[in-house]
Amino acid sequence: MTHGSATLFLKPSQVEAILVNIFGGIVNCAIIANGITKACRELELKVPLVVRLEGTNVHEAKRILTESGLPITAAENLDDAAKKAVAAIRQ
Repeated sequence: MTHGSATLFLKPSQVEAILVNIFGGIVNCAIIANGITKACRELELKVPLVVRLEGTNVHEAKRILTESGLPITAAENLDDAAKKAVAAIRQ
């Protein structure tokens, strides 16, 4: 993860939730959603995942995430995503 010019390295035990915020523009969000679901399955993700997608084909992307059967929380905007990520950590 980068923050400004510094690179931060976290141990897996330090990660409490993951927030993905993508503004796809011309990139098809369904392709991104398929990649996210594939990665979750391959990594056997153990922490809450909140995803906010915006851009081309976003409705199909949200359907892919919802129907994946994975514990992925969809968010409508970045503020909603941040609130949902914090709430997931507090559970």
